[in-house]
Amino acid sequence: MLREIAGENNIFKGVMMTFYGSTGLDTGNSMLTDLVSTRGMAGMMNTVWLILCAMCFGGAMTASGMLGSITSVFVRFMKGRVSVVASTVCSGLFLNLTTADQYISIILTGNMFRNIYEKKGYENRLLSRTTEDAVTVTSPLIPWNTCGMTQATILNVSTLTYLPYCFFNIISPLMSILVAAIGYKIVKRPVNNPE
Repeated sequence: MLREIAGENNIFKGVMMTFYGSTGLDTGNSMLTDLVSTRGMAGMMNTVWLILCAMCFGGAMTASGMLGSITSVFVRFMKGRVSVVASTVCSGLFLNLTTADQYISIILTGNMFRNIYEKKGYENRLLSRTTEDAVTVTSPLIPWNTCGMTQATILNVSTLTYLPYCFFNIISPLMSILVAAIGYKIVKRPVNNPE
């Protein structure tokens, strides 16, 4: 199909084939050749489908009210800024452990706590930063998570072997709670007073 669209334009055809198809470069070194060879956009379709499924799953859980009932468990413990952030961190870690996928954990954590952060008057960037600290950086540490499996496969080292050396990944969720306790860079939404 790409050949019919491109016609005689070899540059367009080459660019499209590079994007979609696989590319290979023989470097003379098998490890380097494997590193620079890609599968193109076709090789990324599994990831794209996973992201789309995660978004649909999060939307279905939100629309059906399941996220509301899960969130109500956390709301009971939320008194102040630290408990809001700590609940977000704990639920993000829990979702990372149970859903075994980073994308689903990010979407569900964001959907679960968006309204709570708005009601408490915090800006969305606090939720975004807390989700990043709790979900994104910890997913490579979980052996059955897709990120942990990918890292272990690429590095050819088991997740539990490199876990003790991942200082940033381990400390990041704790730092998020500590920063909330200090109150550093935590901004409340401006209150709109009708005049």
